[in-house]
Amino acid sequence: MIILLPPSEGKTPARSGRPLDLEALSFAQLAPERAQVLTALAEASAAPDALLTLGVGPSLAADVERNTHLRTEHAAPAIQTYTGVLYGALGAADLDARARRRLSGVYVSSALFGIVGARDRIPAYRLAMKTSLPPLGGLAAWWRPRLAPVLDDAFAGQLILDCRSAEYRRAWPGPPEAVVTVEAVTETGGKRKVISHNAKHARGALAGHLLRRAGRMPATLEALESAAAEAFRVELRPPVGAQPAVLTLVVEG
Repeated sequence: MIILLPPSEGKTPARSGRPLDLEALSFAQLAPERAQVLTALAEASAAPDALLTLGVGPSLAADVERNTHLRTEHAAPAIQTYTGVLYGALGAADLDARARRRLSGVYVSSALFGIVGARDRIPAYRLAMKTSLPPLGGLAAWWRPRLAPVLDDAFAGQLILDCRSAEYRRAWPGPPEAVVTVEAVTETGGKRKVISHNAKHARGALAGHLLRRAGRMPATLEALESAAAEAFRVELRPPVGAQPAVLTLVVEG
């Protein structure tokens, strides 16, 4: 099974370590495209209107300045570089030996790199998929035709648990018959409410559970539903036409 995670807006810069090596990242055939985005980001981040282009405030000026020299910044595994609610719930800082081995099937969508493996070494950067980055334009649309032939082939025949947000799914939605998206709802007095921010926590906790559990990683919808039910109250809606399957996690209201 493949687990697709979203990146986090916040990232922890590495204090030591080798710099970024594009050829060493998963799917090395994307190195030329990654180099294009790196160059465009460095140029945009050095421009007078950098904060406006990247959609951030003055408090993140240091992050934007770091974008101008990412090739020489220290790099660390993506699973450590990305921080935030989802990664905290996943428990990335204290994965056991079984979970660390299973990281080979965990990937993170990235506006900068397209996609990276959880163990790939990357620097902390500031760039969102919703950004229109000169001269490339909207990054989801830019990445989509470049990711499709690579990921369609690499992930063929595998169950894909998609914990990403909609803007990152647009860059590579995946085959609907193989993808399972994850939603979270609260239930109070028989009434349900879709949650957004806390959904990140639920998705992270689900990913952490699947990585740590003793059984095999699920390879079918039924096995995924059963494995998720070990830690959550769950409901599974099978794929319908062009719509992928949806795994709903029901959490306490």
